[in-house]
Amino acid sequence: MKSLSELRARDGGRTELSGFRPVRPGGRPSATVRRRWAALVVVVALVIPTLVSYGEYLTAPGNVALSIRSTEWLRIHHFRWLVNDIENFYYTHHQPKKGGAPSGAVAGQISSGAKAGAGAGSGSRTLPPSSAVLPDPAPIQPFVATPLAGEGQWKTISTVNGHPAIEAAYLRPDAVHTSLVSAVAWIDPKVVKAVGYAGVEEPGGVWPDQAPIAVGLRSQLVAAFNSGFKMQDAQGGYYANGRYARPLVAGQATAWIDAKGDINVGQWGRDITMSPNVVFARQNLALIVDDGQPVPDVLSGNTSKWGVTVGNKVLVWRSGLGVTADGAVVYAAGDGLSALTLAQLLSRAGAVRAMEMDINSAWTCFFTYGEPAAGTDPSSLVGGLTVTKLLADMQPSTSNYLTASSRDFFALFQR
Repeated sequence: MKSLSELRARDGGRTELSGFRPVRPGGRPSATVRRRWAALVVVVALVIPTLVSYGEYLTAPGNVALSIRSTEWLRIHHFRWLVNDIENFYYTHHQPKKGGAPSGAVAGQISSGAKAGAGAGSGSRTLPPSSAVLPDPAPIQPFVATPLAGEGQWKTISTVNGHPAIEAAYLRPDAVHTSLVSAVAWIDPKVVKAVGYAGVEEPGGVWPDQAPIAVGLRSQLVAAFNSGFKMQDAQGGYYANGRYARPLVAGQATAWIDAKGDINVGQWGRDITMSPNVVFARQNLALIVDDGQPVPDVLSGNTSKWGVTVGNKVLVWRSGLGVTADGAVVYAAGDGLSALTLAQLLSRAGAVRAMEMDINSAWTCFFTYGEPAAGTDPSSLVGGLTVTKLLADMQPSTSNYLTASSRDFFALFQR
């Protein structure tokens, strides 16, 4: 075998053995090599905890999609600015088209007829008689000059002993984006009672009423719907059965449940204060409707109140909750809503006070539950129930509240 010096002499000194590097006297690596190894150790020390944290967040209990978990992990770990910039750019450049007409199942919900009786599987129940019920709500005045047949008219989607428990109305939320449809649910608290449920992640900790809704209670379940923002963004508190997850904040919009199971909405410290009659309270931002009208501030672009991610003037999925003068509860939701159009929708539905709830398509949902009719295909059932979306294009899964929901929510049960 020829030596290295012989090989190099033969080809003019160009030969180099693969992988050969000169070593300093005593066999120690050069300073450059040591610096590279030190840098690698630092990178590994930083990356491994990050990967562990990310992996733990992805595998935490709950039914949130991996893409949403990834986004939330970035927000928690000091990249909120990046997520906000990306989402603002996306929503600003992907606004709903102007004009057009509703299509598909959503169009069918408008034209399906006013005051249609609830059929099997639509949330109909045979329940004990109620002592009293509220009068039917007045139709909602459409926002468009030429409304479609049935637009703004109420139809019953859930009954209790023959009395309407929940009625729904469908209408376009503005006169510009006429292919979009929003839904309003009118809820009679004389017929149903409310329970505030904690999610397995929000507001954190273990609670007596926590997702999923227990199997033993599902025969009494009438409906369930989303609550507000994550607690870190809600600018308010959470209270249930004598315990606080976060302190309640004076002046903030609050949905509370009293000892009878009635829901109310108002400003904490003005319309309600803590008492033994309050069994649950959930705050989210400030009121968007007060004294029957959208609040002046909702006209502004105050993103700190109406959604840090997408702002007030960007049209996205939004939801809201209000109360009428006679005590009925109204829930509104739809795609392509600003904070202002959501407030206008709730105001026209009769809300004297209302608050924004959660926003974006992943979180906005309202489901009614019914016992299946004879001969119903078992594969169409969820937890043994027929589950119906208030608005056909709501995106969350109908199993959401019957499994380990990550976020807190409201459930309505028969009285």
